Amino acid sequence: MKIYTKTGDNGTTSLVGGTRISKADIRLEAYGTADELNSFIGMLRAQQLPEDIDKVLNTMQNKLFNLGAILATEKDKLQFVKDLLLKEEDVCYIEQEIDRMSADLPVTRSFILPAGNMRVSTAHVCRTIARRLERRMVALGDEYEESSVCLQYVNRMSDYFFILSKKMAQIDECEVFLWEK
Repeated sequence: MKIYTKTGDNGTTSLVGGTRISKADIRLEAYGTADELNSFIGMLRAQQLPEDIDKVLNTMQNKLFNLGAILATEKDKLQFVKDLLLKEEDVCYIEQEIDRMSADLPVTRSFILPAGNMRVSTAHVCRTIARRLERRMVALGDEYEESSVCLQYVNRMSDYFFILSKKMAQIDECEVFLWEK
């Protein structure tokens, strides 16, 4: 089986359900951003993380893949992916992990610059891509009213990556660079 179909050579692609849309469509931008975030999470996981953190990131990658499938599905065909919708418990899971990691972190009263070693910096890249994904999902507007929980999940992901960057700096005894006005 060949990987190339040539059906996208004219700048369009198919949603789950068959409708062809422009590759510049906001929906494609949203699920493409989810895919990009998933790839950067994979890059972060390749950096020998503590087992508990790797487990959380593995869960996030799977949920993010589900979200990509939801975003790639036509609004009137969502019944095909309804078992992939994120739930409140998924949001709570990330919140619990944020709280667990934050427990022994120093309070920071200044903005943190996205710098440090590779693990810290990659966590910051994940944070910023999660924020972009959130903006793309909001831009979908009523096209994406099916699950506000999915939007909450992505919002918590960016919070998680911020705290993870601080945790990695602590574990690696890496300097945290604060914004100097």
